[in-house]
Amino acid sequence: MPKNKTGNYEIYTKQIEGLAKVASLINSGLYLEELLRLIVQVTAEIMNSKISSLMLLDPDKKELVVRATQSISEAYNKKSNIKLGEGIAGMVARDNKPISVPDIKSDERYLNRDIARKEGLCSLACVPLAVKRRVIGVLNCYTSKRHIFSKHELGLLSALANQAAIAIENAELDLRARSAEEALTTRKLVERAKDILSQEANILPSQAYRLIQKQSMDSRKSMREVAEAIILARDIKGKKADA
Repeated sequence: MPKNKTGNYEIYTKQIEGLAKVASLINSGLYLEELLRLIVQVTAEIMNSKISSLMLLDPDKKELVVRATQSISEAYNKKSNIKLGEGIAGMVARDNKPISVPDIKSDERYLNRDIARKEGLCSLACVPLAVKRRVIGVLNCYTSKRHIFSKHELGLLSALANQAAIAIENAELDLRARSAEEALTTRKLVERAKDILSQEANILPSQAYRLIQKQSMDSRKSMREVAEAIILARDIKGKKADA
């Protein structure tokens, strides 16, 4: 096989493997932060980019926030949030359409041109992360040299973003489910501790609840921790009484 065909085959294989990796994250059960880090790593590897970054949309503030990146630059990692509709990323998120820029250092739409110059960033491809046409963020791919992104490259990056968006949505749903379950468990523990305290101190349940709140604030511990301590003390007392 001629060298150029071999090279193309290897690139194609690498791209397919990368897409499969991101697809496998959809039901991986990973925590969100770990998932986001893996997405930018795979994206950078497939696209052969200097930096890949992922921004999620804060729906309340209508701002894009950098949540994962390979960049070790403090300036890049701490750059300001981007309002929906502002800058390249903001326009991509607003319009749900990809944008590629040959040179962000000279494109006035790019809001952080000073950081781009400092970090040696040149070309950018930015695609939306969307679930059922609802945009949840954007995926960025930067190069250090001027590059015109082909239709194939933008299609590949969009395919990655589509898979990533589903994985992120699933991770956020799992997080909300875990949070709801933890909140219910905490509520049950506090109710039990309140009843124990009310009986032992011969006070009203409302007074017992306020005591638990006060102990939580004074000790700088969560109400769940205080409740668990009250229940544990009651269990130990009960075991000693039975001994």
